[in-house]
Amino acid sequence: MSAFGVYVHWPFCKAKCPYCDFNSHVRHEEVDTNSFAAALATELRMMRQRTPGRTVSSIFFGGGTPSLMPPAAVAHVLDTIAALWPVAPDAEITLEANPTSVEAENFRGYRTAGVNRVSVGVQSLDETDLKALGRQHTPEEALAAFRLAAKIFPRVSFDMIYARPGQSLPAWRAELARALTEQQGHMSLYQLTIEPETRFADLHAAGKLTIPEDDLAADLYDLTQEMTAAAGLPSYEISNHAKAGDESRHNLLYWRYGEYAGVGPGAHSRLAEGSNRIALIAEKHPETWRALVTAQGHGIVSEEIVAAEAQAREMLLMGLRITEGIDLAAHARLSNRPIAPEKIAALSELGLVTQEKTRLRATEAGRRILNAVIAELAD
Repeated sequence: MSAFGVYVHWPFCKAKCPYCDFNSHVRHEEVDTNSFAAALATELRMMRQRTPGRTVSSIFFGGGTPSLMPPAAVAHVLDTIAALWPVAPDAEITLEANPTSVEAENFRGYRTAGVNRVSVGVQSLDETDLKALGRQHTPEEALAAFRLAAKIFPRVSFDMIYARPGQSLPAWRAELARALTEQQGHMSLYQLTIEPETRFADLHAAGKLTIPEDDLAADLYDLTQEMTAAAGLPSYEISNHAKAGDESRHNLLYWRYGEYAGVGPGAHSRLAEGSNRIALIAEKHPETWRALVTAQGHGIVSEEIVAAEAQAREMLLMGLRITEGIDLAAHARLSNRPIAPEKIAALSELGLVTQEKTRLRATEAGRRILNAVIAELAD
């Protein structure tokens, strides 16, 4: 892949959402943002040494809550990246934002720093559900922040969670219809899942939290596909919908099994070094990560060569999520053996995959049970 992305992790949040299993941390004292921005720059310099000859095609600020970063810190990181690598003139530079009024005030500063795409975590347009999700904004604040972002940034994403506790099909239909009148070309619509070691997991295990049963969840998913497609935003990935040309290029890099350098607490990287693909993982705890960066120039705590078989499985896991699917020849080069034709034929007979020349795609039915499809192909 010629595409090369940089992921920047900002781990701090105002509060920990009960469904979230990302590497996010709440600090009740003021965060020294300057020292963390400086540590990100230091780790970027190490990554540059390992990635000569690359041109950055996309940059993504994730978290945590990157919209808690001061614009000056974002500018420092982006200036560092531009000084280390060539950056494509049309590079996509995304920042995830929570739609509180205070953070929205920083939008103009982020745009001046170079951010050209914002992903706004609206999550719900139902006030009761927002509170249950641990969000600190109202639907009106979310819409105001999104509209402001749409005025400032060339590209914006409207992000929501559905299949929430107690959510009905008619309620989601009305909520999604309202969201579709606001969107500006891209929506990320994720089904709520119960992740281990979260507050929701504890409540679910205790029988105090119930999410929609499988049949209702499937109906909610189907309704989502139907309504977004009718509005001109067909799915290009299981949970992502866009008008042609508005797809998230950085996320497509992941799904196409491209190369990326991740910096910050808990960040992951996949780097090509010679014939090897290297997996790097940084220390999760923010202050410990910062101390490691100060001591050794990076916060990496795990580094390993990804075996060919594991690479092939990762390509399946990522590539079959998107409508374009995977190139079977590329997969065979990674795994050193092609997927058995009889497996593809059996899944095709069931209407779960389609093959056109060397391209393998999961059908809409296949993407609904993608884990099972991948298990059959990878076995």
